[in-house]
Amino acid sequence: MLTGGRGLPVAIVRACLRDGGGGSPTAVMDEAALSDAERRRVPVLTGTSHAVFVAVREDRPGSSTASLRFFTAQGELPACGHGTVAALALLAERAGGEEYRATLRTEGRVFAGRSVRKETHVEAAFDPGPVDLREPTAIECDLVLPALGVPSDALAPGTRVAGVGRSRLLVPVRSRSALAALSPDFERLRSACDRLGFLGCFVHSVPTQDGRVAARMFAPAIGVPEDIANANSTACLAAHLSGRGITDIAVDMGDSLGSPATITATTRRGPSGPLIRLGGAAKVMHSVRMP
Repeated sequence: MLTGGRGLPVAIVRACLRDGGGGSPTAVMDEAALSDAERRRVPVLTGTSHAVFVAVREDRPGSSTASLRFFTAQGELPACGHGTVAALALLAERAGGEEYRATLRTEGRVFAGRSVRKETHVEAAFDPGPVDLREPTAIECDLVLPALGVPSDALAPGTRVAGVGRSRLLVPVRSRSALAALSPDFERLRSACDRLGFLGCFVHSVPTQDGRVAARMFAPAIGVPEDIANANSTACLAAHLSGRGITDIAVDMGDSLGSPATITATTRRGPSGPLIRLGGAAKVMHSVRMP
């Protein structure tokens, strides 16, 4: 249980705010001598979907490397976009000053992160890495789509399998109202995702002319029935939409959970595929202590 005086400090950071509010509560704490089972307990005890463990090494004055590990109640994840935003926000607050830059290390990746402190929040941005995209198979669609409960007339063209570290199904629907009406069968969806090796399913509306999208991320396979914000899935969608000439998007999430969140993505052409930059606003709310 949480305590007020002793124990390990844990910062609660709201990542991917929308208009200064909402966002995804994320537990961020310094690396400690904890077992994986103990790390899985952190999001349970703090009431968050994810926990991020941060180890910072000062390479030279003004230059640091931060190693990040991400956990849900089900286990470790190779990557977590909104967790990266949360970690950058906390590191920026600790560093002081207007701008903070660091080299970030996650499982199998080294990349740059940047954050800028504003009066009420921190704006963070990073490169999520290459996105794998492909057409789904008939079996994949037949297993996942019925579990989502999407009416056939609500589906839009362009379903894709996409991955940043782990694959998920991107499913477009024709309107925000169709998205809001979804009520998945989570046991069936988890079974389908486990069988296919999917992280989950990212259902999104058709983008408007100015690149605005609404989305919901269902990931019961990792113990998160619905995610308030999912930045890596936003990166997957940005890579997909860049093939249609859409290079700037803003994805609204969390409305169905009462915590509105927004993630932005900008895409430009690179030598070996699209280069994506994810962004999100975050705010360090408070700290708690765990035994």
